[in-house]
Amino acid sequence: MPANASPGPGPGSGSGPAPGSGGSRGTGAGAPLTGPSAAAGAGVAVMAGRPVVGAAQPPRSPRPAPVETVESPRLARLAREMAAARSWNARSAVLGAFWGEVRTAGTPLTEPIDGDPEHRAVTFLWRGDTETRQVLLLVNRLLDRCDLAASLMRWLPGTDVWHLTYRLRADHRGSYRIAPDTAGFERSELERLADTAVRDPLNPRTVPTRWHGRPSSAFELPEAPARPWETRRDGVARGTVRRHRVASAALGSEREVWTYVPPVPSAPDGETDTLVLLDGDMWFGQLGIEDTLDNLIADGAIPPLTVLAPHAVDNPTRRREFGGNPAYIDFLAAELLPWAAARLPVTDDPARTVVAGQSLGGLTALYAGYSAPYRFGKVLAQSSSLWWRPADEPAGTTTWMERRFTEGAPRELRLRLDVGLHEWGMLEQTRALRTALRARGYDVGGADFNGGHDYVCWSVALADGLVHLLGGPKGT
Repeated sequence: MPANASPGPGPGSGSGPAPGSGGSRGTGAGAPLTGPSAAAGAGVAVMAGRPVVGAAQPPRSPRPAPVETVESPRLARLAREMAAARSWNARSAVLGAFWGEVRTAGTPLTEPIDGDPEHRAVTFLWRGDTETRQVLLLVNRLLDRCDLAASLMRWLPGTDVWHLTYRLRADHRGSYRIAPDTAGFERSELERLADTAVRDPLNPRTVPTRWHGRPSSAFELPEAPARPWETRRDGVARGTVRRHRVASAALGSEREVWTYVPPVPSAPDGETDTLVLLDGDMWFGQLGIEDTLDNLIADGAIPPLTVLAPHAVDNPTRRREFGGNPAYIDFLAAELLPWAAARLPVTDDPARTVVAGQSLGGLTALYAGYSAPYRFGKVLAQSSSLWWRPADEPAGTTTWMERRFTEGAPRELRLRLDVGLHEWGMLEQTRALRTALRARGYDVGGADFNGGHDYVCWSVALADGLVHLLGGPKGT
């Protein structure tokens, strides 16, 4: 997808309210354009980090086993009703009633499975037309990029119904898009068809995608973990969200940074717990994480929390700077935190400072905790790209990040490592890292959520992780 970062204020303009906030998130003073001198003034030396080139792409491997498909009871009934209809008008009425039912219920259809209460039959639908040749379903991490044909929807003959039904555990949560083909792509061209995928028009719930690409549709089954803090609530005090531009000597450029200052007073020392949240352009720029933070604080689930969330710029920059890159850790630990300390109620206590990220950002958060435990005492890493290693380092039997922790001196860290049950490869690597860290005496928690590499899962897990790491003297 093309890079399309939000423009934000220009150099030298300081900061302004977050887009879409209407200024209603507070009236805190904007910060001037600042640079690495703030770090030096705070007595924190910028480390001499060398640029690190990482392995360019994650390995592509097939799913260990295909996702199980089942027959939808509702589709089976539709097939019987169509077979029994003897006229065009009768068949049209049957189809019209079916699509009317679908519009009311929404998609995907979720049905019980006889004798299998822990799973559901989940049917994804597309309403085709006479030009529709095939339809490709792309469900996050249920799709196997090594076997795209397995995700082609089935056509119900004599109808405009395209469908595919998976047997999924009743606590599944995920996102998906659908790619209808009216051009006649060959099987060898399904990757090109996948690039045209769009959200499901029959599903009103959507989730943004990186770099402002086409949104995906979101779904969750009845037993998926609750989302009690996600939706904005009336009467809840709202924190102040602003955007700043911060100059960085470590990165050799300026960075846009979202900040969130809580709506309630800080501790008597004037400081709050602090979260450095990577990919701020996604969390604040598109997902509206501030509503979750407001609710968590209002419920007393976490203490007042100040958040620093740097923009990842674009995909090439993110790939170049994230991972085990000392220069990026220099920026976070020796430039961004001191910059914030001069303007915001952040703590300098590592035990009250969390660094969090997802995917390659999760690996970066782990490396930040490993490299700068004197600044980051808590790490929240979700679906970490543990496949990453420096390009000049050969692959080993354990991951590069695991070797750093097991071969280096112990750090004073508390960690939470989350991963999806459908993230094959990452799941096994994350479990192995948890085991290795516990063997070294680290305090490690984490959940294996039932989903994939997905913001609809990470949004819930991020809130849970903050409660776990900050919700009390020893978490919850």
